[in-house]
Amino acid sequence: MNDTVEHPQIPAFVLVRPQMGENIGAAARAMWNFGLDRMRIVAPRDGWPNPSAVAMASGAGRLLDEAVIYDDLAGAVGDAAFVFATTARDRDLTKPVYSPEAAMAKAAQMIREGRRVSVLFGPERAGLENDDISRANAIVSVPVNPAFASLNLAQCVLLMGYEWMRAQGDVVAEQVEMAGTDWADNSEIEHLARHFEDRLDTAGFFYPEHKAASMKINLRNMWSRLPLTRADVQTLHGTLRQMVRWKERG
Repeated sequence: MNDTVEHPQIPAFVLVRPQMGENIGAAARAMWNFGLDRMRIVAPRDGWPNPSAVAMASGAGRLLDEAVIYDDLAGAVGDAAFVFATTARDRDLTKPVYSPEAAMAKAAQMIREGRRVSVLFGPERAGLENDDISRANAIVSVPVNPAFASLNLAQCVLLMGYEWMRAQGDVVAEQVEMAGTDWADNSEIEHLARHFEDRLDTAGFFYPEHKAASMKINLRNMWSRLPLTRADVQTLHGTLRQMVRWKERG
């Protein structure tokens, strides 16, 4: 990967002094889950390359092959116009603090404007130090349980990657897999409602007679609230027909 392209379309994720190869590999996998492949690694404790990282990457090994290694943080963020530092602990530094969602929304906006953005992730033992955070423009604070605020490196990378994808508008909040059918239209629902009423009328359901009209309205209102597919409608028609056949045989 050429990490010096003019206007990268994604942020760089910078792992600062990561301690375990397994966590680096898991972070690479988490990044690639969300289409992020600009990995930078600052002074990995166990050197580089790291076989444990490759084993853990599980399909995202390309990110490790193309990761850019730096001796210090200053070099890793030297080309960035804006740097976010992820941390779960309070720091004695005056900086704006963003939620992951707001941070990645801001990152997306800046990248659309042609600015480079980096996101820092600290080492596993204690996270980023104040000296690291002092080089960042803002802090990203994850709303976690204050009694257990520590996040695994790959977990934090995954969370930020997900929020990055959300910021692109690529996350669909809700959808229905139609499984070869389509939604029933009003005429099909109307036909089913009449079929139901006919069968219920034959069974003597609409009793007493002076309440029949309101009972039918309640049934029609129920049908209008149900999100029925054409397959659902046909199944219910078939159920009603079979019940009639069963009664006639009896």
